[in-house]
Amino acid sequence: MAGRIEDYALIGDMQTAALVCRDGTVDWLCLPRFDSHAIFAGLLGTEEHGFWRLGPAYPDDAEPPAATRRGYRGDSLILESEWDTPRGTVRVTDFMPPRDGAPQVIRIVEGVTGRVPMRSTLRMRFSYGRIVPWVHRHESRTVAVAGPDSVWFDTPADTYGESLTTYADFTVAPGDRIAFTISWQPSHKEPPPLPEPEQSLEATEDFWREWVGHCTYHGPYREAVVRSLITLKALTYAPTGGIVAAPTTSLPEDIGGVRNWDYRYTWLRDAAITLSSLLRTGYREEARAWREWLLRAVAGDPENLQIMYGIAGERELGEAELDWLPGYENSAPVRVGNGAAHQLQLDVYGEVTEALHLAHMTGLARNDYASLLQLKLIRYLEKHWQEPDEGIWEVRGPRRHFVHSKVMAWVAVDRTIKLMESGDVDGPLERFKELREEIHRDVCEKGYDKERNTFTQSYGSRELDASLLLIPQMGFLPPDDKRVIGTIEAIQRELSTTDGFILRYPTDGDHAGVDGLPGDEGAFLACSFWMADDLAMIGRVDEARKLFEKLLSLRNDLGLLAEEWDPRLQRQVGNFPQAFSHVPLIDTALRLTASGAYGG
Repeated sequence: MAGRIEDYALIGDMQTAALVCRDGTVDWLCLPRFDSHAIFAGLLGTEEHGFWRLGPAYPDDAEPPAATRRGYRGDSLILESEWDTPRGTVRVTDFMPPRDGAPQVIRIVEGVTGRVPMRSTLRMRFSYGRIVPWVHRHESRTVAVAGPDSVWFDTPADTYGESLTTYADFTVAPGDRIAFTISWQPSHKEPPPLPEPEQSLEATEDFWREWVGHCTYHGPYREAVVRSLITLKALTYAPTGGIVAAPTTSLPEDIGGVRNWDYRYTWLRDAAITLSSLLRTGYREEARAWREWLLRAVAGDPENLQIMYGIAGERELGEAELDWLPGYENSAPVRVGNGAAHQLQLDVYGEVTEALHLAHMTGLARNDYASLLQLKLIRYLEKHWQEPDEGIWEVRGPRRHFVHSKVMAWVAVDRTIKLMESGDVDGPLERFKELREEIHRDVCEKGYDKERNTFTQSYGSRELDASLLLIPQMGFLPPDDKRVIGTIEAIQRELSTTDGFILRYPTDGDHAGVDGLPGDEGAFLACSFWMADDLAMIGRVDEARKLFEKLLSLRNDLGLLAEEWDPRLQRQVGNFPQAFSHVPLIDTALRLTASGAYGG
């Protein structure tokens, strides 16, 4: 049975990632890419759908014991888990070395005290748990093959097969170090090289030490910021610079419900705000790589800009349901692909333009095509900004004139005007200034409820939306504007949970609401960080700091956040770990540090 979402640790190699539970079980791993089929899909089903458990031996009629303690080795993605047992203490070190060949998951068992009986249980199931591979010996190695994929299992421990599962039973004493490695290789190629676990461990630690050394943030929240940066780096697909929203699919926003989506793709919005956080903490190379990814993905067709792409820029992300998987805690359906890829979301133009603007302002080497792309995006918006869209939250109900979408259209025009005024690109400056003013006037007239002194979710509606918190952060209106303050206070009243966290928008339980879906959802963590930002901006810095530190307390013991927090169940929900939660964590830490709004 899968653990709670917050029970999982992330390990990865900047091309894919695995989730490791407290009991030493790898319940999720896609090979060779984030968006490939899973060979361990127990997270979304049962043990029959694939897993790899490594830990102290335990009776067949008992639950596997959770690690007594665990943590990352320093500022790295190397996980260390320790079990104190009646027979002694044992440590398991899990990591994925940054890849220059076959993708690998390496697990090193180390005896600490006493003599501890251990067991490795490896059940590989390809194609999200649907296919049982052919497992056989190849010289001294074990290999599992199905269609185009092969996975090679290497260990000095004795192994045996039983019930379509590969086992190893062994005992470790102080000083013993026994490594287990799985490596993926296309099945038609020669076997991958024999792993070198100890050398790979040293190289992996060196990689992370060097990478973290570039961080320019040294404020009071450094531990949380660095862990979030490492997580964002782990969600970056190194060969292309694309950034996935999360390494998982179908972890539910509503336990037992249907709000289950595949996040293993590059959302322009999520990637753009990730770029912003990386740039402001010293990581220009990642920013440059993402800009190059963007230019390749959009190519010469900005009029057909998608809200998301595959990690190499793929456009077709057809959505399907895997009916053989019961879903995480019976939250069905399990979906792969994402049908929202072809939605119209006008706010994306603003996020992309803001990211390109920030890259320009922070001194990233000029790219003439990036400037040309920005102009093309604005010319598209000039013709289409007045249309209704699906908005930032990808509603599957009717299109609306979402206020946030219009605000971000204004941002796109405003940042492009700034680019022209800097002299780096030529364009119809006066015409674009008139367009900027027109959009601003339209939003203030049609998206603002004078009676309640608040902006609303969409033109003519009474509902609120947490995306309105971005109005002052984007510079659409100053923080001290009475309409901004009224909107912040209205969202606190109407979208706040009993814990003080913020919902995205109202949902209607059993009935389809504005998003076209039944069911409810938890507090959206990004929105709660936005509230902390806004409170700081309007001078309520103590309140902002308290909310921020309360949000930090929701992280699991390894500093990781999912998409949402369920206030009823008091647990994390949604895909995990989530870039769209870790990015605003970084942003709020930077803002509070700059304002001095922290204790001690």
